[in-house]
Amino acid sequence: MSTETLPRPRPAASSRWYRRAAGALAFAALIELVSRTGLADREFLPPASEIVGRAVALLLDPAFRAHALTSLLAWAIGLCLAALLAVPLGLLLGSVPIIDAATRSVVEFLRPIPSVALIPLVALVIGTGLQHRITLVVYASLWPILYNTMYGLRGVDPLAKESLRAYGFGPLAVLLRVSLPSAAPFITTGFRLAAGVALILTVSTEIVAGRGEGIGVFVFFAGIAVPARMTDILAGVFWVGLFGVAVNALLVAVERRAFRWHHARLGERS
Repeated sequence: MSTETLPRPRPAASSRWYRRAAGALAFAALIELVSRTGLADREFLPPASEIVGRAVALLLDPAFRAHALTSLLAWAIGLCLAALLAVPLGLLLGSVPIIDAATRSVVEFLRPIPSVALIPLVALVIGTGLQHRITLVVYASLWPILYNTMYGLRGVDPLAKESLRAYGFGPLAVLLRVSLPSAAPFITTGFRLAAGVALILTVSTEIVAGRGEGIGVFVFFAGIAVPARMTDILAGVFWVGLFGVAVNALLVAVERRAFRWHHARLGERS
C-alpha cells in the first residue's frame, strides 16, 4: 500500500468566491450594526448602507470620476514604468554575480527607505503634478518586481542551462530561452504585489500633496471640511479598496491561466 500523501483537493472557484462574498457581507453587516446601535459615533463611522449609497452616488458624479481617472492614470503609468525598469535590472543582477555584488550595498540602502518619506523631497525637486506621483509609484513598485525577478532566476534548473550551452548557445540565448521563461511566474507575482503598492503610494501622495486631482485629493478635502465629511471619505476609500481587489483578482486569474505548469508543480510539492 502506498504511503504517499495525496494532494488535497482545492475548493472550486465558485465556492471560493461565495466564501469571500459572505465574509465581505458579514463585515458590512457588523459595521451597520455597530453604527446603528450607537456602539460607535455615526459621525465617525456611518452605517455601511450609507457608505455604499454615497459610493454609488459618487460614481455618477463627473467631478469624482475625473479624480478617479487621474489616480488610475498615475497608477498605471508608474506601475508599467517600474516593470520596464525592474525586470531588465533584475535579470542583469540575477545573471551577473559581479554586478550584483558591486551594487548590493546601494540596493540594500535604498530598498528600506519608506516611499512616503520621499514625498516632500520629490515635491521640492520636480513639483507636485502627475510626474510627482508617477516618480514615487515607480520607486515603490520597483522593489517587489526586482526581487521576485532575481529570486526566480535562482530557481532555474541548472541542467537546462547547461544543456543549452552544450549546443552552442550563448549567455543571452540561455537567458531568453531558459532563465526568463522559468522566472516568469515569479515576475508576475512581483508585478501583482507591486500593483497594490502602487495604489497605496498613488493615494498617499495625493493626500499629502492636497492639491490637483485624484481620489486622495478628494479624501483630503473631505477630511478637512468642517464638519468632516466622513461618509465621503469612506466612500472614496471604498472605491480604492474595490479597485485593488479587482486588480488583484484579475492578475491572479491571468497568473493561474498563463502558468498552469508552475502551479501544478507547486501542488505536487505540497
